[in-house]
Amino acid sequence: MTLIQRAHQARVHSRRVHILAEHLDALLPAGASVLDVGSGDGLLASLVLARRPDLVWSALDTLERATTHVPVQLFDGRRLPCTDKQHDVVLFVDVLHHAEDPLELLREAVRVARSALVIKDHLREGLAAGPTLRFMDWVGNAGYGVNLPYNYWSAAQWAHARAELELHVEDERRALGLYPWWADWLFGRSLHFIARFGVPGEPRPRP
Repeated sequence: MTLIQRAHQARVHSRRVHILAEHLDALLPAGASVLDVGSGDGLLASLVLARRPDLVWSALDTLERATTHVPVQLFDGRRLPCTDKQHDVVLFVDVLHHAEDPLELLREAVRVARSALVIKDHLREGLAAGPTLRFMDWVGNAGYGVNLPYNYWSAAQWAHARAELELHVEDERRALGLYPWWADWLFGRSLHFIARFGVPGEPRPRP
């Protein structure tokens, strides 16, 4: 792990997960069963559960870690090992841009979710958005062996995916406060969002 990556772990990561836990506390419905796809080491999940003991949490990831804060089941990164409408909410926190086919994984989430998807991800919009997002992704994830295809979508691509999968916005936030003020102008700005999307009532067939 490089010096930059170690500094990110020490200075940025802890603030980020605590702030994201606050947003998820507000966005996740009461008593929901949550499928956390790409949960990593489960630290964020543990922080949310400390606030929300009413939630029933299941976690998936593609990488096995020696220790995790919550139990994590491995999966292949494409097919969710769940029955149709098994969970109330499917959660992705900075995961979809790591997928080789984000739309396929979203389609799987719609199949599995009874009521909503909660997604934290990026918007490839604004000055030098692509290079900035790639740098952030490399710093935060390259040292852990995470797949880095850099599949960041523009606002138009997100809108197309929502229309195709019949998702409707229930709550969306753009000013997330993930970084200190002096870093937000570069790494925050319009690059992040978190939202809860309602899903159609019936599972969508696979293409």
